[in-house]
Amino acid sequence: MRLFPPRPRGLKGRTAELSTLTRTVESAAPARIALVGGGGSGKSMLAAALAHRLSPKFGGRLDWFRVGAWDFRTLVEMLALRWGTTRERRAVVPALREVLDREERLVVLDNHEDDSATAALLDALSGTRATFVITARRCLLSGVLLFPVTAPLVTSQAAAFPRVAALTRRLRWNPLALDVADAIVASRDATVPALDRYLAEHGIDEVRVIDHEDDLPEVALLVGWAWSRLRAPSRRMLGVLAHLEGDHADLASVGALAGVPPAGREAAMRALARYHLVQETWPGRFTLHAVVRYAVTKRTRGDADAAFEHYVSLLEAAPERLVTEQTHLFAAMDHAHRSSNLAGLLRVERLLAQVAP
Repeated sequence: MRLFPPRPRGLKGRTAELSTLTRTVESAAPARIALVGGGGSGKSMLAAALAHRLSPKFGGRLDWFRVGAWDFRTLVEMLALRWGTTRERRAVVPALREVLDREERLVVLDNHEDDSATAALLDALSGTRATFVITARRCLLSGVLLFPVTAPLVTSQAAAFPRVAALTRRLRWNPLALDVADAIVASRDATVPALDRYLAEHGIDEVRVIDHEDDLPEVALLVGWAWSRLRAPSRRMLGVLAHLEGDHADLASVGALAGVPPAGREAAMRALARYHLVQETWPGRFTLHAVVRYAVTKRTRGDADAAFEHYVSLLEAAPERLVTEQTHLFAAMDHAHRSSNLAGLLRVERLLAQVAP
């Protein structure tokens, strides 16, 4: 399985940004670039599009890591597992540098949240032939070229989603909100005027303090509209995806953790895809945008113990799946640390030892 998102389709309003970033990397590689913008502004999609455009330059050597708030040690272990180097504490960084010194490589660090950890990683791997592209809601790092990502076409006041053009201003040009609204209208479960009335009646124009960058009323209200129309299996599966600390998950795992029988899982997921609430990052593997995730977590409760047991047991039975379930194993490790679960930590370490070079 090639762990890189597919080439984005329908990349609307990003021609100028994509061309500028391409020229920047081509003229200055190796480089360190941070795509910085608010929740739902399209940072990850732009990073994926940039990587695919630059793929020939890097000989197809593209790597994608969702780094989130992992600490430095976890980050280097993730890279070591992906590239098959040692994980030994004193040898792992030199081993990673050796990999990155061989050939030019483009590495995307998606959804960066911990400035200290990312700074330590970039500093440890500086001077190699790797170009790093970071996506972040905010980035307090020196030595990195910051590239602001705003809603597409906002400066020209054009509409990126013609079907819901009348909602563009109401949704403040946010591409994620507009994509969900477009899917709702395309499903014929609501008209543009009806959705406009719903948003107005539920306070879309109110000014309030938000909790953080992922607390976007433009998206949360649309999630609320869809939530009231989803059946229980779809709601439970959406809740599972919202609370998983690992990255993309397959249908079998989501269904099992949600308590949805196998026969009903595909239909439950189709209901979520109908409104573009889920993203199929790779064929058959699903995740939520961070903004949708936050909106759903306010309506649901997670079960970290169940997620730990599910993924550790899964990998104990099928350790060859560690490549695809890597972030879930690190989430299990983090949970075991937080809950002081020594037996759990030993189970995780035994799994990691099976793939050590």
